[in-house]
Amino acid sequence: MSISKTCNSIFQQVIDDYHLQDFVDAIKNNPHNNPGSFEKMIYDKCWIDTIQWHLEDIIRVPDISPDEALKIKRRIDSSNQDRTDMVEELDEYFFDEYSNSSPSKQATLNTETPAWAIDRLSILSLKIYHMNEEANRKSASDKHRKKCSEKLNNLLIQRENLSNAIDQLLENISKGSVIISTYKQMKMYNDKSLNPELYAKDD
Repeated sequence: MSISKTCNSIFQQVIDDYHLQDFVDAIKNNPHNNPGSFEKMIYDKCWIDTIQWHLEDIIRVPDISPDEALKIKRRIDSSNQDRTDMVEELDEYFFDEYSNSSPSKQATLNTETPAWAIDRLSILSLKIYHMNEEANRKSASDKHRKKCSEKLNNLLIQRENLSNAIDQLLENISKGSVIISTYKQMKMYNDKSLNPELYAKDD
């Protein structure tokens, strides 16, 4: 099975597992429990995305209290950091996996790492799941369902294209026509030694 097929299968599994409980404090039960395995990392990655998706919905409720909104915002910030850390862990997996590949003299660089492309694939899976819900929501108008069905078709095409692109990227890395590289996010606002609003309070 290709990497993209593995990802799409596990992403769907995660989203289905979450919606059996369907709340942001749902208990994760990753069936892929082999430490360091690609499948385990992919499941954990999509679980983070799925929880954050629903936190992003909650924080947009118009009459949410300021205290609750701040609490959710802090949680989203923490989730974003976890998401970044998870992507970089996945990239390390790919570096190890392709450590024996030898780039040719004509090898090119890619603007996106394999793991960040997979991150987008995870988000696409969530968009597809929830757009499908909207396309079939009985309480919505026919116009709404039709519009969402059109968007759903576009999302499905995007997923197919992105899946193919990920598999092609990894194949080109293995053949040596693309250099595998990383682009560390190095987020500063969560680091007390780098965010001036935080370290100024200790000076």
